[in-house]
Amino acid sequence: MSAARHFAQSYADARAKFLAAVERAGLELHAHVHPLIGRDGETLAMDVARFGPADARAVLIVSSACHGVEGYCGSGIQGALLADSGLHAAATAAGVALLYIHALNPYGFSWLRRATHENVDLNRNFQDFTRPLPHNPEYDRIAHLLVPAEWPPNPQVKAGIAGYLAQHGPKALQAAVSGGQYEHPRGLFFGGHGPTWSHQTLRHVLQDHGRRCRRLAWLDLHTGLGPSGHGERIWAGPDEAAGIARARAWWGPQVTSIYDGSSQSPPLTGLMWLAAGQECAQAEYTGIALEFGTLPFEQVMAALRAEQWLDNHPEAGASRRTQIKRQFRDAFYVDTDTWKARVVEQGVEAVQQAIAGLAGPGG
Repeated sequence: MSAARHFAQSYADARAKFLAAVERAGLELHAHVHPLIGRDGETLAMDVARFGPADARAVLIVSSACHGVEGYCGSGIQGALLADSGLHAAATAAGVALLYIHALNPYGFSWLRRATHENVDLNRNFQDFTRPLPHNPEYDRIAHLLVPAEWPPNPQVKAGIAGYLAQHGPKALQAAVSGGQYEHPRGLFFGGHGPTWSHQTLRHVLQDHGRRCRRLAWLDLHTGLGPSGHGERIWAGPDEAAGIARARAWWGPQVTSIYDGSSQSPPLTGLMWLAAGQECAQAEYTGIALEFGTLPFEQVMAALRAEQWLDNHPEAGASRRTQIKRQFRDAFYVDTDTWKARVVEQGVEAVQQAIAGLAGPGG
């Protein structure tokens, strides 16, 4: 059957598909209900389902929608995994428990946002907020250009962005914008001034499911960076040579890292995956972000800027809202059967490789 059947057209649809898949697989669901409601009046939740015993020596986390709208892809892959009885049999034989975390950021998934309801990038929010937060002076320089007062941008704003690109290049622009910033609460990639609801809830999930295992792996599903349909395997952990080497042994030498410049992603701050080592310190940790490409970087950046402007301007008309939100969804979700089949194939392969790695020497 087509992989496309696992994919949805809304958060409510995606959640219904996930809950049905969990029930068919005979798993118990634990719903962490969000304090707000969804775009269509639906319940929002970070849903957690575990396949395997509570005392499994190895646990593999598969998570979706860290950046809400990217959940269309991640939820579809999770549905395909839940329907794969052969995969579950292999996990059982290897002594590996699978932990499915659906919609880390359910608000963003439902409302077609990348950020949480606090306008925070969850993957920049894992900071020690008792200490001074990182400063991003390059973002400060262009903050007024990235999310201007008017949309579409006027000629002066366009000239400002073009000037920055001419002087510094596209990689520098990408680093300035997406690296994370903590001084512009209505801007892009804002890391927050405290732990978000999703941050706190995820820590509880890690505490509940990750403190009894000896080995912990994490496959976090993302979209929006790189060639369309290609899944870049990006090391998701601290700058640790042994962990990166282990990831490359499991998932192949193509595993990239933000620390050595091999990834299409620039260096980032406040990364979510660091919570694994903090909450589950007894376990050997290995993880990657599987980042699927959608549209060219320029189009993705334009969609991000427009959507943030829209969130800052709730008075915008219905037709403009519909157009910007559609553009935004398309930047992170390629709604074709071919793309869906490609991402499912790569997602299943990455899970199979993680199971084999967790069962290998040292497990």
